[in-house]
Amino acid sequence: MVDLALLQSFSYIAGALGVCVAAVYYVMNLRVQQENTRETTRNRKIAYTTDIMKQFDSKEFCRRWIDLLHMQWTDFEDFKSKYDDEVNPDNFADRTSFMGSLDVLGYQYKAGLIDLETMYELSWAPIIMTWIKFKPIMDEYRKGDWGTDSFANFEYLARELWRLKAKKVPHYLEHQDTMRARYEQAFGKM
Repeated sequence: MVDLALLQSFSYIAGALGVCVAAVYYVMNLRVQQENTRETTRNRKIAYTTDIMKQFDSKEFCRRWIDLLHMQWTDFEDFKSKYDDEVNPDNFADRTSFMGSLDVLGYQYKAGLIDLETMYELSWAPIIMTWIKFKPIMDEYRKGDWGTDSFANFEYLARELWRLKAKKVPHYLEHQDTMRARYEQAFGKM
């Protein structure tokens, strides 16, 4: 006959082995989930980058950006008399929509949905140059009804892209005194 103590020992060993097997299974399952999460995140970023490229490479985007760059004014009052929403609603809609898209990109960068390198490679010029052109206007609007946080994510993204540009191409503004002054006004000295 089998000793009761021996059976009890086998029972404890079987229980312990069961716990060990369950722990190993759990760890393996976590690793698979992490791999799937990384792959899902990678695929999401690829899909998102493709969507951004479609937007930034579109004819409409380029037309809107060129229209914004061709706007001219002498001061804030001149700007308002030509381009404010009450005077020129079409321009206001184009401008606000364009900058709103850049503000959303800035928010998504802050949230970690897109990385700075990707934004730099896809569209550093429209983001930085648009911010430089409209910073004095935004500063004036922020003093009024728009509030100090208006387009803050767009400004943040432009500033981060400018830092990256200055790091990647330190001589970028070396022979461009006029542009250097505008960049320094928008971002400060680097």
